[in-house]
Amino acid sequence: MSNDFIGDLSKNKLLDLIAPLLSRKKSGMVQIKGHQIGEMYLEGSSITHAKTGDLTGEEAALAMMEWNSGRVTFDWEAAGSEQTVYMPTEQLLMIWTNRESEWARIREVIPSPNVVFQIPVNGCPDSRSVQANQWKILALCNGTRSVTDIAETLNWQIFETSQMLCSMVQDGLLEKSGEKKTGPAVNVRNTISSTFFQTIENELRKIMGPIAPIVIEDALTYLGESPDDFPEDKLSALMQTVSQEILDVSKRTQFVRTISEHFAHIQK
Repeated sequence: MSNDFIGDLSKNKLLDLIAPLLSRKKSGMVQIKGHQIGEMYLEGSSITHAKTGDLTGEEAALAMMEWNSGRVTFDWEAAGSEQTVYMPTEQLLMIWTNRESEWARIREVIPSPNVVFQIPVNGCPDSRSVQANQWKILALCNGTRSVTDIAETLNWQIFETSQMLCSMVQDGLLEKSGEKKTGPAVNVRNTISSTFFQTIENELRKIMGPIAPIVIEDALTYLGESPDDFPEDKLSALMQTVSQEILDVSKRTQFVRTISEHFAHIQK
């Protein structure tokens, strides 16, 4: 397979994962799959194209630097069909490095993207002029919205949102009022029996041979689940992740249909 796993962003920084590829002048596509999906194309020692969501080019590359979760792979057979990154790669990497230093400063004031803000009880300083973007943030800081909430509402990146919030706190325009709890709710979830995974593996072996168990294991790791307690509501995500490794479209379609029909049968 040409798509090689090179690391997880929960354990490694993206810069540390792509730096060796650039130094060895590797060409191909770096792909990140997690809560967000991004692609970055390398050609020799240069980054030529980057895309995530509606962002492309340098802006997309810098946005991916902020991610702290996601499975990173490198497809050395993929070739970039367009160029959206025109900044010299050395300059782009320097910006990344400088942002790391800026993040260290920001985290002294905002240690988590779950921090919640409010306008100070004594009000904003009279001598401080408020810029247009700061007014946008002030309108959202009601003591319940976190950094993440504000960034999503304004459609900004976490970095620029955190940077502005940090400045506003230091200027006395805002104060921290707590931290939003994001722990998962405790509930009972329907799970799929481990024997169902044997069916998935058997069908996948017919197409991919002995690497089928590895493909399934990688998909489970990516989803953060195990076959012994796999939730039904993640079955479609599992099927999508596994089936992406089947290059033949007709075989991929047949595989998904067979597993879906089997699942529907055992649900009756």
